[in-house]
Amino acid sequence: MATVRVLGAGPAGSAAALAALQAGAGVEIFEKTRFPRHKVCGEFLSPESAVLLDRLGVWGAVEKLAPARLARMRLRLGCREKKGVFSEPAFGISRFSLDHLLLDQAQQLGARLHRTTGEACVGPTVVATGRRAAATPGDRLFGFKAHFRGPVNDAVELYFLSAHSYVGVSAVEGGFTNVCGLAGENALSELGFDLDEFAHRDPALKERLAPLERCWKWLVAGPLVFEQKFGNGAPRLQYPAGDALSFIDPFTGSGILSALLTGAMAGESAARAESRELYLMKTRKALSAPFLAARLFSRSLAGGWGQHVAGWLPASWLFRLTRPAV
Repeated sequence: MATVRVLGAGPAGSAAALAALQAGAGVEIFEKTRFPRHKVCGEFLSPESAVLLDRLGVWGAVEKLAPARLARMRLRLGCREKKGVFSEPAFGISRFSLDHLLLDQAQQLGARLHRTTGEACVGPTVVATGRRAAATPGDRLFGFKAHFRGPVNDAVELYFLSAHSYVGVSAVEGGFTNVCGLAGENALSELGFDLDEFAHRDPALKERLAPLERCWKWLVAGPLVFEQKFGNGAPRLQYPAGDALSFIDPFTGSGILSALLTGAMAGESAARAESRELYLMKTRKALSAPFLAARLFSRSLAGGWGQHVAGWLPASWLFRLTRPAV
């Protein structure tokens, strides 16, 4: 069986390596950046992630990191608040810990890591190099994140502040709370990108953060572009995964799940030398519905009728509609 090249060692790349190894292929991973590292991310593992990580043979190792156990969701849209309970527990884990664990597990199982930039070649190659799209000029979107110390709870909380601004609050391992959000460039520029001031402008969010103390400087990423790339213009044995394939609005909390899922699918397809077209057909089937649901909800917020939607749409429905099929 041919060797699979994996470009990128994040969740998608490491999941691809693990799946390819399970299928009996050799694996070469290429990652030139400092790794692991903290990244702007909601750090939320939806319940389906545990099933997928178990299939990849690493869930037991993840459990040993003692991720925060999350049982509830809370959505705040203006004056409206929606609450729900997960049918199965979700988990909070930092990207630093998760990325390190997944790559280490892949190496222990035989993957070879190269600290250099890899190039796609004629052989089976998984492209998991993250987002590459350029944002058009205007009110571009930026993501931000920091960890806080203080009391934790078992809820994932989302505060929708405006049409394109929201902040998520949820626990991760070690008793920390991850605060991660998205906002337009204009709103942030007015405050000189002072993210503490930005968060405190919303009374409910300010109250939520009051007992917490920020541990380190805010991380900022962007501009961000939400898109899916299901075209067939690349070589037959090249398989995009993770954000290189599909970057869904982060408020859905399905980013890590989508990365793990498409990475695993890419690694398996690459090991079997399936056509890129077949692989993209399978990923399109898994991701198109949640991408559409996220887009419609985002547009409802931008149009000013998101609060009306929240009036009749249960929080659990919104969660289910934005999950990829595992």
